[in-house]
Amino acid sequence: MLDGILSCIESHRALTIGLVGLSFATFVASLLILPFLVSRLPVDYFSDPRRHRNRLRQEHPLVYFMLRGFKNLLGWALILSGILMLVLPGQGLLTIIIGLILSDFPGKFALERRLASTPKILGAINWLRRRRGLLPLLAPWPDE
Repeated sequence: MLDGILSCIESHRALTIGLVGLSFATFVASLLILPFLVSRLPVDYFSDPRRHRNRLRQEHPLVYFMLRGFKNLLGWALILSGILMLVLPGQGLLTIIIGLILSDFPGKFALERRLASTPKILGAINWLRRRRGLLPLLAPWPDE
C-alpha cells in the first residue's frame, strides 16, 4: 500500500508540490488571518438567539453588498482550505469554522451555534481571543 502511495506521489510530482505549497500558504494565512477574524466577533455571537444586524446595510447599501461579496469569497476560500487542511498540515476545523462564519447560506446560524457548542471548537476560538486580551465568546444555550 505504501509503495502505491509513493508511486502515485512520484508520478504526480507537480501536483504534489502544488498541494504542499498550497497547504503551506493556507497554513501561514490561517495563522495570520484567524486571530484577527476571531477578535472581531462580538462576545455574544453564538449565545444571542438573534442574528446581529449590520448598520452599514442601511447607511451605505452599495458598500455593504460589495463587502458582503468579498466576505463570502474569503469565507468559501477558507472552507475549501480548511477541508484540505484536514489531510494536510494546518488548523483545518478552526479554518472551516471561520470560513462558515464569513460565508452566507441558509441554515448558517443554526450550524454555527451547533459547532460552537462543541467544547474543543469553542475552546480553540477562545484560546485565540485570550491571546489577544479579549473576553471569551459565550457558549450557545443548549436548548435554543
